[in-house]
Amino acid sequence: MNQPLRLVLVLHNHQPIGNFDGVFEQSYQDSYLPFLNVFERYEGLKIGLHTSGSLMEWLDAHHPEYVDRLASLVAAGRVEIVGGPFFEPIMTMIPSRDRVGQITSYTDWLQRRIGAKVRGMWMPERVWEQSLTADIVRAGIEYTVLDDFHFKNAGLGEEQLDGYYVTEEDGLILKVFPGSEKLRYTIPFQPPQDTIDYLRGVAERRPGAVVVFGDDGEKFGTWPGTREHVYDRGWLTQFFDALQHNGDWIKLTTPSETIDNVAPLGKVYIPEGSYREMVEWALPAARINQFDDSKHELEHHGQWDLIKPFVRGGYWRNFKVKYPETNEMYARMQMVSRRLQEMVDDGAAGDLIDQARLELYRGQCNCSYWHGAFGGVYLPHLRNAVYQKLIAANNLLDQYENRGWQADQQQWAEISSGDYNLDGRPEVKIASNRLLGLVSPAEGGQLYELDVKSICHNLLATLARRQEAYHRAVLRGPSADGDNVSSIHERVVFKQEGLDERLGYDRWQRNSLVDHFFAPEIDLSSVAQGRAEEQGDFVHAPYEAKLRRNDGRVQVQLSRTGFVQGRQVKLTKGISLNAGEGTLEIAYMLENVPSDIALHLAPEFNFAGLPSGADDRYFSGGGGQRLGQLGHQLDLQGMTQLSLTDEWLGISVNLKFDQPASIWTYPVETVSQSEGGFELVHQSVAVLPHWIVIPDAEGRWSMTLRMEIDTQAAEARMPQYAEAAAV
Repeated sequence: MNQPLRLVLVLHNHQPIGNFDGVFEQSYQDSYLPFLNVFERYEGLKIGLHTSGSLMEWLDAHHPEYVDRLASLVAAGRVEIVGGPFFEPIMTMIPSRDRVGQITSYTDWLQRRIGAKVRGMWMPERVWEQSLTADIVRAGIEYTVLDDFHFKNAGLGEEQLDGYYVTEEDGLILKVFPGSEKLRYTIPFQPPQDTIDYLRGVAERRPGAVVVFGDDGEKFGTWPGTREHVYDRGWLTQFFDALQHNGDWIKLTTPSETIDNVAPLGKVYIPEGSYREMVEWALPAARINQFDDSKHELEHHGQWDLIKPFVRGGYWRNFKVKYPETNEMYARMQMVSRRLQEMVDDGAAGDLIDQARLELYRGQCNCSYWHGAFGGVYLPHLRNAVYQKLIAANNLLDQYENRGWQADQQQWAEISSGDYNLDGRPEVKIASNRLLGLVSPAEGGQLYELDVKSICHNLLATLARRQEAYHRAVLRGPSADGDNVSSIHERVVFKQEGLDERLGYDRWQRNSLVDHFFAPEIDLSSVAQGRAEEQGDFVHAPYEAKLRRNDGRVQVQLSRTGFVQGRQVKLTKGISLNAGEGTLEIAYMLENVPSDIALHLAPEFNFAGLPSGADDRYFSGGGGQRLGQLGHQLDLQGMTQLSLTDEWLGISVNLKFDQPASIWTYPVETVSQSEGGFELVHQSVAVLPHWIVIPDAEGRWSMTLRMEIDTQAAEARMPQYAEAAAV
């Protein structure tokens, strides 16, 4: 052929902030290293490679020889390093200032360490909005890679996607490549010849065409079954051999070489979106199933291909609606970013500010802010990691102002009101140098975040059990894949048996101070399975909030008059915090309590990041006697104290009651999907002290609870860690 087809291969390698070190290492051994070993042998081939900053930092710390090899390939012109925002945030989710900062800081890092001239960027999860263009160009980027799905949503046909386009915002020009969905499903899941045959058809239709493959590098070894397929059975070697064998008409090139030598096909303005699967996952669960059923019906009648180009699915930002816990992380991230910028505007500068900015960027890593075929928001260690980075950033800003949690810093306590979760209603922030709590008066007066500053841990990074579209597949059972290697989007694999029996759904978020009134005879099993009916109307109802401040002590008082069993009752609860203390004092008072019926009050607490299944994570009573692992169901009576201890994390949460309480505990577990299949995931420990309320002569009843959060074990280890790091 006189004009060869240009094939641009762009690999995206990523591991999120907070992923287990063993997962990083296994992915390195299964994907990143063997791919490089094979690729280096084919000296005539070129690729584009994006490695997220979270992964690149790990590689540089654990396998610097791999990073050195990349630098050599960059110098040889065989690898073009594709940049992007440092820690893989969804660009539409973060403020404009952080978009530019993330991109430029990673570009600087890549230039210093690898010697790369960064001209393009990987768009995390290909989540696009046209307004991003200006920030991307201002950050020094010339091009990015999206999916052909984006371009089809703009009205372009398949035959118009054999190249790249320019787009514009505020007079700034960005070049945009359409990645081929067809190649995402043939590479590496179909024989190499299938890809060659497809490319030949494109080349015959339009000589000189440009075809782009842009997808996860983990599908070359990390995704289930792909290591054996790609390396042991030789798929990658066969693919590269096929490219070389057809080198007379296929030219493997890089994105920058393409834009330097090929004119754009034209201009296009691209609607918001992502890759096809992502916008489907963003829909509500019932709508996903409705969409799936309609699609199969249209396919059956041969009509799907006619309307497919006009079907767009959902909107990525609505993951923050689909999963309120995601919105809470997002809103917390915005709080930290805003505080940092306000301090910088007031002249703050130096190492602590720079460190805080880097921790903020790490806390913007996208993976725990959404969910689809990957575990995402359902993975507690990823949620915990996001909060850990955001709390660390906030701690550094506290430290800059001499308000840190350390003993040599100023001790303080403060309370304020504002729309902290961005729902249009006021929340309350109660904070000290040791703790930070966020309370939603409009949503049952619930405590929805509780940061333990000394260990950068949010005890309320929980997740509710909710219906997912794929639960239909859980009820149907696993599929038989045989020896075939399939995309993770097509697999139905069960990592445990009996998951269909573990499906259950919550009617409220797994916060703390969730005010239940149950029937007196209700039991633990009914409560744990979500079958206990509410006798009151307090769980979701708005409370009136009053903020009180004394010297070194703050309190939010929440009150509401509602109904229990049809009788009017007033409930008041107060949350108090003293400067310098890691203790919340929580007081409950009921008024107008009828004497002729039994009220069963059960305020619910949830604790996240204290996992089950380990002997060093356990319950204990007031005398120190162990009562079982944190994943155990307990039905206790006459308790004045219950402690939850995580020796690995170095924390003990001690609940002390001034009135003996019966206590239920149980694990909150979800049936969720990840690339490995369906699995049961521990999300939080639910603790429900409960009382049959016996009022006094004036119809009143009260109780005070102290939640003492002890991190001395963790703090005792910190100097040792510092000494070890300095060696």
